Amino acid sequence: MPPLPHPVAPLWPKDDGGAAFRMAMPPVIAKRADFLAASRALRQGTPGFLLQARDRGDSGPFRVGFTCSKKIGNAVMRNRAKRRLREAARLHLPQGARQGWDYVLVGRPEATATRPFADLCRDLTAALRKIHS
Repeated sequence: MPPLPHPVAPLWPKDDGGAAFRMAMPPVIAKRADFLAASRALRQGTPGFLLQARDRGDSGPFRVGFTCSKKIGNAVMRNRAKRRLREAARLHLPQGARQGWDYVLVGRPEATATRPFADLCRDLTAALRKIHS
């Protein structure tokens, strides 16, 4: 008699190495110079985070970066804040972002890690609207 299949299927197929999730994330800013350039450009504060946005002047895809300083708290709190910002960006940035722009989401102490997630998403949508108006 053949063995029964495992009752719980894996979340991601093993052969793609999580490519489905990576494809859903926008390109990420990795160079310090790009973060510094965004910090000198447009800014929009929200209760949950600060959004910095810069027009690169090309027609490439938008990029996103995340930063949380030690003011947020210990490593656990900083990582939690960045995970929440990443998920909000993955869900809502493609609808409001423009091609050729860089966006940096900066976590706020006492707010990013504890603010309700729905409010963080509303903050991102409102900040994008204000930046591009």
